[in-house]
Amino acid sequence: MQLFLRRFALVAVLALPVAAPALAQQKLKAPKPEPEQIYDAVAQPAVPVGGVEAYGQYLADNQQYPTAALQRGAAGTVEVTFVVEKTGVISNVVASKPVDPLLDAEAVRLIKGGPKWTPAQHKGQKVRQRVSVPIAFQIPLGAGGPAPATEPATTPGAAPAGAPKPVGTTKSGATVIAPDQPARPVGGTEAFFEWIQKNQQYPTLARQRKIEGRVMVEFVIQKDGSLTDAKVVKPLGSGLDQEALRLIKAAPKWTPATYQGQPLKQKMVLPVVFQL
Repeated sequence: MQLFLRRFALVAVLALPVAAPALAQQKLKAPKPEPEQIYDAVAQPAVPVGGVEAYGQYLADNQQYPTAALQRGAAGTVEVTFVVEKTGVISNVVASKPVDPLLDAEAVRLIKGGPKWTPAQHKGQKVRQRVSVPIAFQIPLGAGGPAPATEPATTPGAAPAGAPKPVGTTKSGATVIAPDQPARPVGGTEAFFEWIQKNQQYPTLARQRKIEGRVMVEFVIQKDGSLTDAKVVKPLGSGLDQEALRLIKAAPKWTPATYQGQPLKQKMVLPVVFQL
Protein backbone atom coordinates (compact mmCIF):
# COMPACT_ATOMS: atom_id res chain seq x y z
CA MET A 1 0.00 0.00 0.00
CA GLN A 2 2.79 2.44 0.85
CA LEU A 3 4.53 1.57 -2.41
CA PHE A 4 1.34 2.39 -4.35
CA LEU A 5 0.97 5.76 -2.60
CA ARG A 6 4.60 6.67 -3.37
CA ARG A 7 4.14 5.82 -7.04
CA PHE A 8 0.89 7.89 -7.22
CA ALA A 9 2.60 10.89 -5.59
CA LEU A 10 5.50 10.66 -8.04
CA VAL A 11 3.13 10.62 -11.01
CA ALA A 12 1.24 13.63 -9.61
CA VAL A 13 4.47 15.61 -9.10
CA LEU A 14 5.67 14.85 -12.65
CA ALA A 15 2.32 15.93 -14.09
CA LEU A 16 2.28 19.33 -12.34
CA PRO A 17 4.97 21.03 -14.50
CA VAL A 18 3.04 20.03 -17.60
CA ALA A 19 -0.33 21.26 -16.38
CA ALA A 20 0.93 24.55 -14.91
CA PRO A 21 2.31 26.07 -18.17
CA ALA A 22 -0.84 25.04 -20.01
CA LEU A 23 -2.95 26.80 -17.39
CA ALA A 24 -0.77 29.94 -17.53
CA GLN A 25 -0.92 29.98 -21.33
CA GLN A 26 -4.69 29.74 -21.22
CA LYS A 27 -4.91 32.76 -18.89
CA LEU A 28 -2.64 34.94 -21.08
CA LYS A 29 -4.53 34.20 -24.31
CA ALA A 30 -6.62 37.30 -25.23
CA PRO A 31 -10.03 36.89 -26.87
CA LYS A 32 -10.10 37.69 -30.60
CA PRO A 33 -12.29 40.57 -31.85
CA GLU A 34 -15.61 39.59 -33.37
CA PRO A 35 -15.17 39.57 -37.18
CA GLU A 36 -18.40 41.48 -37.97
CA GLN A 37 -18.56 43.73 -34.92
CA ILE A 38 -18.52 47.49 -35.51
CA TYR A 39 -16.40 49.29 -32.94
CA ASP A 40 -16.80 52.88 -31.75
CA ALA A 41 -13.60 52.92 -29.68
CA VAL A 42 -10.46 51.04 -30.72
CA ALA A 43 -6.78 50.93 -29.82
CA GLN A 44 -5.73 52.34 -33.21
CA PRO A 45 -8.49 54.36 -34.93
CA ALA A 46 -9.04 54.44 -38.69
CA VAL A 47 -7.50 57.41 -40.54
CA PRO A 48 -7.89 58.70 -44.11
CA VAL A 49 -5.19 57.60 -46.55
CA GLY A 50 -2.91 60.61 -46.95
CA GLY A 51 -3.71 62.01 -43.52
CA VAL A 52 -6.39 64.13 -41.88
CA GLU A 53 -5.15 67.41 -43.36
CA ALA A 54 -5.28 66.09 -46.93
CA TYR A 55 -8.76 64.70 -46.27
CA GLY A 56 -9.95 68.07 -45.04
CA GLN A 57 -8.54 69.69 -48.19
CA TYR A 58 -10.41 67.14 -50.32
CA LEU A 59 -13.68 68.06 -48.59
CA ALA A 60 -13.07 71.79 -49.08
CA ASP A 61 -12.07 71.49 -52.74
CA ASN A 62 -14.90 69.19 -53.79
CA GLN A 63 -17.83 70.65 -51.87
CA GLN A 64 -20.55 71.92 -54.22
CA TYR A 65 -22.97 74.17 -52.36
CA PRO A 66 -26.46 73.36 -53.73
CA THR A 67 -27.88 76.41 -55.50
CA ALA A 68 -31.35 76.00 -54.04
CA ALA A 69 -29.86 75.81 -50.54
CA LEU A 70 -27.94 79.03 -51.19
CA GLN A 71 -31.10 80.72 -52.37
CA ARG A 72 -32.93 79.71 -49.20
CA GLY A 73 -30.02 80.71 -47.00
CA ALA A 74 -29.63 77.16 -45.70
CA ALA A 75 -26.37 76.66 -43.81
CA GLY A 76 -24.93 74.64 -40.96
CA THR A 77 -22.87 71.57 -40.15
CA VAL A 78 -24.01 68.14 -41.30
CA GLU A 79 -22.56 65.25 -39.31
CA VAL A 80 -22.05 62.20 -41.50
CA THR A 81 -21.57 58.77 -39.92
CA PHE A 82 -20.16 55.77 -41.77
CA VAL A 83 -18.30 52.51 -41.25
CA VAL A 84 -14.66 52.04 -42.25
CA GLU A 85 -14.42 48.42 -43.30
CA LYS A 86 -11.39 46.18 -42.73
CA THR A 87 -10.45 46.74 -46.38
CA GLY A 88 -10.38 50.54 -45.98
CA VAL A 89 -13.52 51.20 -48.02
CA ILE A 90 -16.47 52.94 -46.39
CA SER A 91 -20.07 51.77 -46.09
CA ASN A 92 -23.36 52.61 -44.34
CA VAL A 93 -23.00 56.35 -45.04
CA VAL A 94 -25.80 58.41 -43.47
CA ALA A 95 -26.37 61.99 -42.33
CA SER A 96 -26.59 61.27 -38.60
CA LYS A 97 -27.20 64.94 -37.74
CA PRO A 98 -29.07 66.41 -40.73
CA VAL A 99 -29.45 70.14 -41.42
CA ASP A 100 -31.19 70.48 -44.78
CA PRO A 101 -32.11 67.78 -47.35
CA LEU A 102 -29.90 69.29 -50.06
CA LEU A 103 -26.97 69.92 -47.72
CA ASP A 104 -27.35 66.42 -46.25
CA ALA A 105 -27.25 64.86 -49.72
CA GLU A 106 -24.15 66.86 -50.68
CA ALA A 107 -22.37 65.87 -47.45
CA VAL A 108 -23.13 62.19 -48.08
CA ARG A 109 -21.90 62.54 -51.69
CA LEU A 110 -18.62 64.04 -50.48
CA ILE A 111 -17.97 61.21 -48.03
CA LYS A 112 -18.89 58.50 -50.54
CA GLY A 113 -16.60 59.99 -53.17
CA GLY A 114 -13.66 60.43 -50.81
CA PRO A 115 -10.40 58.48 -50.62
CA LYS A 116 -10.00 55.13 -48.88
CA TRP A 117 -9.08 54.90 -45.21
CA THR A 118 -6.45 52.98 -43.32
CA PRO A 119 -8.61 50.58 -41.29
CA ALA A 120 -8.73 50.54 -37.51
CA GLN A 121 -6.85 47.96 -35.46
CA HIS A 122 -7.89 46.46 -32.17
CA LYS A 123 -6.06 43.77 -30.21
CA GLY A 124 -3.63 43.35 -33.09
CA GLN A 125 -6.26 42.78 -35.78
CA LYS A 126 -8.06 44.93 -38.36
CA VAL A 127 -11.61 45.73 -37.32
CA ARG A 128 -14.60 47.65 -38.59
CA GLN A 129 -15.02 51.09 -37.03
CA ARG A 130 -17.86 53.61 -36.95
CA VAL A 131 -16.63 57.14 -37.76
CA SER A 132 -18.38 60.53 -37.77
CA VAL A 133 -17.18 63.52 -39.83
CA PRO A 134 -18.70 67.04 -39.67
CA ILE A 135 -19.24 68.79 -43.04
CA ALA A 136 -19.68 72.55 -42.65
CA PHE A 137 -21.67 74.64 -45.12
CA GLN A 138 -21.07 78.38 -44.77
CA ILE A 139 -22.69 80.88 -47.09
CA PRO A 140 -20.21 83.48 -48.39
CA LEU A 141 -21.12 87.11 -47.84
CA GLY A 142 -23.86 88.05 -50.26
CA ALA A 143 -24.59 84.53 -51.41
CA GLY A 144 -28.19 84.08 -52.39
CA GLY A 145 -29.29 87.13 -50.46
CA PRO A 146 -31.83 89.65 -51.70
CA ALA A 147 -30.43 92.17 -54.17
CA PRO A 148 -31.03 95.92 -54.12
CA ALA A 149 -34.18 97.06 -55.86
CA THR A 150 -33.75 99.66 -58.58
CA GLU A 151 -35.96 102.21 -56.82
CA PRO A 152 -34.32 104.65 -54.37
CA ALA A 153 -35.22 104.41 -50.71
CA THR A 154 -38.48 106.08 -49.78
CA THR A 155 -38.76 108.80 -47.19
CA PRO A 156 -39.89 107.75 -43.71
CA GLY A 157 -43.61 107.35 -43.36
CA ALA A 158 -46.41 104.98 -44.11
CA ALA A 159 -45.68 102.69 -47.04
CA PRO A 160 -48.36 102.47 -49.73
CA ALA A 161 -50.59 99.39 -49.75
CA GLY A 162 -49.00 96.46 -51.55
CA ALA A 163 -45.51 98.03 -51.54
CA PRO A 164 -42.56 95.67 -51.02
CA LYS A 165 -41.51 95.30 -47.40
CA PRO A 166 -37.91 96.60 -47.15
CA VAL A 167 -35.35 94.63 -45.14
CA GLY A 168 -32.58 97.23 -45.43
CA THR A 169 -30.87 99.75 -47.69
CA THR A 170 -27.61 99.84 -49.62
CA LYS A 171 -24.93 102.50 -49.46
CA SER A 172 -26.38 104.02 -52.63
CA GLY A 173 -29.78 104.38 -50.98
CA ALA A 174 -31.56 101.57 -52.84
CA THR A 175 -34.03 99.51 -50.86
CA VAL A 176 -33.36 95.84 -50.24
CA ILE A 177 -36.36 93.53 -50.20
CA ALA A 178 -36.84 89.79 -49.79
CA PRO A 179 -38.40 88.23 -52.92
CA ASP A 180 -41.35 85.89 -52.82
CA GLN A 181 -39.58 83.63 -55.32
CA PRO A 182 -35.76 83.64 -55.54
CA ALA A 183 -33.97 83.56 -58.88
CA ARG A 184 -33.24 80.11 -60.28
CA PRO A 185 -31.60 78.64 -63.38
CA VAL A 186 -33.87 77.90 -66.32
CA GLY A 187 -34.14 74.13 -66.46
CA GLY A 188 -33.05 73.68 -62.84
CA THR A 189 -29.87 73.63 -60.81
CA GLU A 190 -28.54 70.35 -62.22
CA ALA A 191 -28.93 71.58 -65.80
CA PHE A 192 -27.03 74.77 -64.93
CA PHE A 193 -24.06 72.95 -63.43
CA GLU A 194 -24.08 70.46 -66.28
CA TRP A 195 -23.79 73.40 -68.68
CA ILE A 196 -20.88 74.79 -66.62
CA GLN A 197 -19.02 71.47 -66.77
CA LYS A 198 -19.75 70.90 -70.46
CA ASN A 199 -18.52 74.36 -71.51
CA GLN A 200 -15.58 74.57 -69.09
CA GLN A 201 -12.17 75.04 -70.70
CA TYR A 202 -9.54 74.06 -68.16
CA PRO A 203 -6.69 76.62 -68.28
CA THR A 204 -3.41 75.14 -69.49
CA LEU A 205 -1.39 76.73 -66.68
CA ALA A 206 -3.70 75.36 -63.99
CA ARG A 207 -3.57 71.93 -65.61
CA GLN A 208 0.23 72.00 -65.70
CA ARG A 209 0.36 73.02 -62.04
CA LYS A 210 -2.35 70.47 -61.18
CA ILE A 211 -4.45 73.13 -59.50
CA GLU A 212 -8.09 72.32 -58.82
CA GLY A 213 -10.79 73.58 -56.49
CA ARG A 214 -13.65 76.08 -56.37
CA VAL A 215 -13.79 79.68 -57.59
CA MET A 216 -16.59 81.59 -55.82
CA VAL A 217 -18.20 84.04 -58.24
CA GLU A 218 -20.66 86.78 -57.29
CA PHE A 219 -23.10 88.05 -59.91
CA VAL A 220 -26.50 89.71 -60.29
CA ILE A 221 -29.52 88.18 -61.97
CA GLN A 222 -31.24 91.06 -63.73
CA LYS A 223 -35.00 91.47 -64.17
CA ASP A 224 -34.75 89.93 -67.64
CA GLY A 225 -32.86 86.90 -66.28
CA SER A 226 -29.43 87.88 -67.67
CA LEU A 227 -26.32 87.48 -65.48
CA THR A 228 -24.25 90.64 -64.99
CA ASP A 229 -21.70 92.28 -62.68
CA ALA A 230 -19.75 89.03 -62.25
CA LYS A 231 -16.71 89.19 -59.98
CA VAL A 232 -14.55 86.66 -58.16
CA VAL A 233 -14.87 86.67 -54.36
CA LYS A 234 -12.69 83.59 -53.70
CA PRO A 235 -9.90 83.25 -56.28
CA LEU A 236 -7.68 80.29 -57.14
CA GLY A 237 -5.35 81.83 -59.74
CA SER A 238 -3.53 80.21 -62.68
CA GLY A 239 -6.28 81.26 -65.08
CA LEU A 240 -9.12 79.55 -63.19
CA ASP A 241 -10.63 82.85 -62.02
CA GLN A 242 -10.84 84.21 -65.57
CA GLU A 243 -12.40 80.97 -66.83
CA ALA A 244 -14.99 81.05 -64.03
CA LEU A 245 -15.94 84.62 -64.97
CA ARG A 246 -16.19 83.68 -68.64
CA LEU A 247 -18.54 80.82 -67.84
CA ILE A 248 -20.86 82.92 -65.68
CA LYS A 249 -20.99 85.73 -68.24
CA ALA A 250 -21.79 83.27 -71.05
CA ALA A 251 -24.25 81.17 -69.03
CA PRO A 252 -27.91 80.84 -70.07
CA LYS A 253 -30.46 83.21 -68.61
CA TRP A 254 -32.13 82.53 -65.28
CA THR A 255 -35.72 82.93 -64.17
CA PRO A 256 -35.51 86.22 -62.23
CA ALA A 257 -36.59 86.69 -58.63
CA THR A 258 -40.09 88.05 -58.14
CA TYR A 259 -42.06 89.95 -55.51
CA GLN A 260 -45.85 89.99 -55.85
CA GLY A 261 -45.44 88.84 -59.45
CA GLN A 262 -42.97 91.59 -60.38
CA PRO A 263 -39.35 90.73 -61.38
CA LEU A 264 -36.49 91.92 -59.18
CA LYS A 265 -32.71 91.92 -59.40
CA GLN A 266 -31.00 89.44 -57.10
CA LYS A 267 -27.39 88.96 -56.09
CA MET A 268 -25.97 85.44 -56.01
CA VAL A 269 -22.67 83.76 -55.14
CA LEU A 270 -21.99 80.33 -56.65
CA PRO A 271 -18.98 78.01 -56.85
CA VAL A 272 -17.45 77.10 -60.19
CA VAL A 273 -15.74 73.78 -59.58
CA PHE A 274 -12.52 72.80 -61.39
CA GLN A 275 -11.46 69.18 -61.08
CA LEU A 276 -8.74 67.36 -63.01
